[in-house]
Amino acid sequence: MAETEEVSNKQIIFRDYVSGPLKETDMVARIGTIGLKVPEGSTGVVVKNLYLSCDPYMVNRMRKSEGSYSQSYTPGSPIAGYGVARVLDSRHPKFKKGDLVWGTTGWEEYSLIDAPETLFKIENTDVPLSYYTGILGMPGMTAYAGFYEVCSPKKGEYVFISAASGAVGQLVGQFAKILGCFVVGTAGTKEKVDLLKNKLGFDEAFNYKEESDLVAALKRYFPDGIDIYFENVGGKMLDAVLVNMRPHGRIAVCGMISQYNLSQPEGVHNLFNVIAKRIRMEGFVAFDYYHLYQKLLDTILHRIKEGKIVYLEDVVEGLENGPAALVGLFSGRNVGKQVVVVARE
Repeated sequence: MAETEEVSNKQIIFRDYVSGPLKETDMVARIGTIGLKVPEGSTGVVVKNLYLSCDPYMVNRMRKSEGSYSQSYTPGSPIAGYGVARVLDSRHPKFKKGDLVWGTTGWEEYSLIDAPETLFKIENTDVPLSYYTGILGMPGMTAYAGFYEVCSPKKGEYVFISAASGAVGQLVGQFAKILGCFVVGTAGTKEKVDLLKNKLGFDEAFNYKEESDLVAALKRYFPDGIDIYFENVGGKMLDAVLVNMRPHGRIAVCGMISQYNLSQPEGVHNLFNVIAKRIRMEGFVAFDYYHLYQKLLDTILHRIKEGKIVYLEDVVEGLENGPAALVGLFSGRNVGKQVVVVARE
């Protein structure tokens, strides 16, 4: 192929900064063009995107914000997120044509990644490639770091997980069961509750939408209190958990999906429990722990192959269906990790 030859490139463009709930119309499909060779002077890579990850944090990048751990998107440009891709051309010593990688890429068919140092080369291809958007990617690292590093769990402890059937929660629950903890999860439909108990091995699970009193519900499932809370939702659930924590309990604050679409976030009223019960509550982000990625693989790969860890995915076909899939995260439409298939090679 000639150096200057370009191909059409379907893209999902970020229209403008969002206020209020995310809508599909905040994104638009567009056909652009791209050269499939890395430009002279660049140390980047050109990739063909195969799978893209829908993650709640992405809505925060659609707001004009300062002080966030992730930079806001640029209006009029393709949105970016985690994905799995194949290298088509490389001027970087770490990557060569044909390599499979996961990391941050564009929501488009092909991407030029100028700083590929943050990409991970995929060495294990005897598992589904889509897993590198989830269990073997950023959500997997989030679950591993949040549970083992932030929570310092011990066998026999009582563990509660919100948004428990999602990309991260379903893994935290299985890690906790492997360690010998008592695990309860919450989700928003009967189908998800059944999956938590019957497919993912949680000891108990409940539908938070059916509970008028969350404090009482948690007391029912944890009469002796909660040692570890893996926080994914915030708001009223966090308030109810604080009342039910045991002394010296730990809360890993991974996300607060109930708050992301609110113009005015809800307050938390029961924070005095952090003092009274000597609770340690810590926020964290996965990329602070990427140096432990090999530990995640060592912990999880053999268990996937042996069927001792399972992973639920909700897969949609076609880049053009990505916006609806992303918006659906905030109404709980997905069952498991939300993945968008751009190409199956």
